[in-house]
Amino acid sequence: QVELVESGGGLVQPGGSLKISCTSSGFIFDYYALGWFRQAPGKEREGVACTMSSDGSTYYADSVKGRFTISRDNVDNIMYLQMDNLEPDDTGVYYCSTVPCHRYPGFHYSASGAADYWGKGTLVTVSE
Repeated sequence: QVELVESGGGLVQPGGSLKISCTSSGFIFDYYALGWFRQAPGKEREGVACTMSSDGSTYYADSVKGRFTISRDNVDNIMYLQMDNLEPDDTGVYYCSTVPCHRYPGFHYSASGAADYWGKGTLVTVSE
């Protein structure tokens, strides 16, 4: 079965950096789009960043563009999200997902189905 496991979350001060990772198994890693969503307290899950396996194109939410960088290690089947210049609004649970990149804008979790796989999330808290 497909399994996605996030790690690396924690507490960081505003302006700081954090790198989180997603290890995967049960599928052909480089044939899937893979990316990150996040869910702030009391908010809906939103797309953060995604990378396509086919052409290497990426998607970044406007709120993180220029601050976050997504990358993939296709040897060890690990996806990373490097987060720099973190802001309090970046706080939330970050989820790894196979949701195709084109679905990130305007994403609604209710539209997620059996073909989409999710990790359990890792908590990132940006605070003094």
